[in-house]
Amino acid sequence: MSIEGSGGVDAGKSLLIVEDDLPFLKRLARAMERRGYDVHTAESAAQGIQSARLKPAYAVVDLRLGDGSGLDVVAALQAERPDIRAIILTGYGNIATAVAAVKAGAIDYLPKPADADQIEAALLAAPNETPPPPEMPMSADRVRWEHIQRVYEQCDRNVSETARRLRMHRRTLQRILAKHAPRE
Repeated sequence: MSIEGSGGVDAGKSLLIVEDDLPFLKRLARAMERRGYDVHTAESAAQGIQSARLKPAYAVVDLRLGDGSGLDVVAALQAERPDIRAIILTGYGNIATAVAAVKAGAIDYLPKPADADQIEAALLAAPNETPPPPEMPMSADRVRWEHIQRVYEQCDRNVSETARRLRMHRRTLQRILAKHAPRE
C-alpha cells in the first residue's frame, strides 16, 4: 500500500489511489487490495502526478487535493496511459466539475462518501453502462452528517467558519457536532 506497490499481482489490476484524507485512503486501499488489486497510493496532487509514471490500469482520484486539483492528476495519468480507467471522487459534486472530470479523461465521477463496491463497479463498468444502485445506500441523515463533518475538518475544526460556510447558526452546528453519527 505504498507508492511502490506490492508487486506480484496481475499487472492488469494495478490501481493508483490519490486522496488526501488519510483514513479514507487507508480504508479504500485495504479494501481494494482484498479485491485483488495491486494498490499504489499518493497523498497529494504532486505525488499523484509523479505516480503517473507507474502507468496503472485504474485510478481513483479525489477532485480537491491539498496542493492542487485531481483533474491535473487524471490528465497526467491519461498522458502516460491513454487507456487508463480513472474515476474522480468528490464531496463537491456539481455538473461543471463532472464535465471537467470527463474532459480530463475520467470515465466516471462519484460523490463522496463512496464505498469500495461502488468504486470497483465504476472502474469495471462497460462504456455507457450505468452502475446499479447501492444495496444499502446511506440514509439522508448520515449523508448530511458526513458532509458537515467534512466541511468542519476542511475549516480546521473552526465552528464559526464551518457554520458560515454551511449557512447555519453556530449553536445549531455545535449541537450537531456534539452528537454521534446517525446509524446507517
